[in-house]
Amino acid sequence: MRRVCLTLPTNRACTATIAAVAEEAAYGAREFGVEVHLLVLDSSAPADLAAHRTAVAALPPAPGVVVHHLDEERQRAFLRETVAAAGLPGADRLLDLMLPATVSYGACTNRAFLLAEALGCASVHRRDSDSRYQLHDGAPVFPIRHELAALGRRAADVAGSVTRSRLDPGCADRTVALAGASFIGEPSVDVAEIRTLDPEAYHEVVGLSVPAGHPEIWRRNLIDEAFRGAGTTPFTTDLSTLTLVSPTRVDMCNVALGREVYGRIPLPPATDTIGTDYFLLHVVRHARLPGVLHNRHIVNYYTGERRSDEGFLAYQLRFAKYLLAAPRLEAVYTGLAAAGDALLDTSGRVRPDAVSALVRESAGLDPAADEARLDVLDRRYRALGGRYATAAALFAERRDRMLAEARSDMEDFALLVDAWDSLTAHAKGTAVNHLPVPRAASAPAVTP
Repeated sequence: MRRVCLTLPTNRACTATIAAVAEEAAYGAREFGVEVHLLVLDSSAPADLAAHRTAVAALPPAPGVVVHHLDEERQRAFLRETVAAAGLPGADRLLDLMLPATVSYGACTNRAFLLAEALGCASVHRRDSDSRYQLHDGAPVFPIRHELAALGRRAADVAGSVTRSRLDPGCADRTVALAGASFIGEPSVDVAEIRTLDPEAYHEVVGLSVPAGHPEIWRRNLIDEAFRGAGTTPFTTDLSTLTLVSPTRVDMCNVALGREVYGRIPLPPATDTIGTDYFLLHVVRHARLPGVLHNRHIVNYYTGERRSDEGFLAYQLRFAKYLLAAPRLEAVYTGLAAAGDALLDTSGRVRPDAVSALVRESAGLDPAADEARLDVLDRRYRALGGRYATAAALFAERRDRMLAEARSDMEDFALLVDAWDSLTAHAKGTAVNHLPVPRAASAPAVTP
């Protein structure tokens, strides 16, 4: 039976989301006859972790669903044995990159990738703790419908089951490697207020995330669309497109990838940096691997923590670090685009050596551009005043550290890419010591 991994990484209270994602797992198993491994990777504080354990234990029986709830202690044990089995140099460093002490959007998903390999899954389907499903005629609109219908199949065989195809016929024999959509609802609270306070400041600050060289009219369009998802129009009927999916049309709370991608290349493990977890979407597009873009968008909302002064500063730091990472990431994406089909080996799989070479080269970009970006943030945020001035002071205090990390984060990523093939291979041999033997069941099997 085909096994898939539906994963929910979390570091905050989300009992309602756990129940909702479990419903999606049951739907996927029921409608597609697959074994769904619901994987909750929990980095929450003790009280929230305890509540999550209660929520997982209370999940109703679901045929074909196996539930795994792993706190950081169990995740670390799994990673430690996997790294040891791989026999790679710098084991402690690899462990830090896989399970860092602070927030890393890439690292939490990389752990899901390795555990999916251990569980024998063919794909990973990622959701977020601050997401909800749309309703249509009273029923949840589950993205997994399009994901399971397309992933792992030859593109030519999927063409007849989507609304439309915009795929180059030359890619028809390739396997569909990605399925995704975005979110509807409130745009990013990290930047939306800047637009209200000062549209020109918004244009300059968000413009730092747009690659240089675009004509101004294109730049303005890209800036206007950034961080806004799919708007606010609710779901009414399915619309799906077989295509080379644009990363700007997909959100990481609503994406699924085949193991032929994540089994070859991890995500950047940079800490306190938004946006880096979109890396594989760019790899898929530039390697000309087919994908399905659909409209089962997830409903976006923000927790009270995100709106607090402490949460505001944390997310502004992550946004600033992303703006520092953007030129290096864009240099890699440019290299990926130039390589095109050369990114794939003779079996049609992504070549890790081609990716790591580009990542390592990007680490050496001129740091003067990074300093100029921090200067823009300092000038604009101090002019905005209030909490933004406080954020500017934080950036100034951490300036040297942020500049150093802009380079070292890419060096760390290259290191992880080089190690990834060995890690994924040895994950399969270590899972049995920490996870139950996967099985379909009339009631979900649960690991505490």
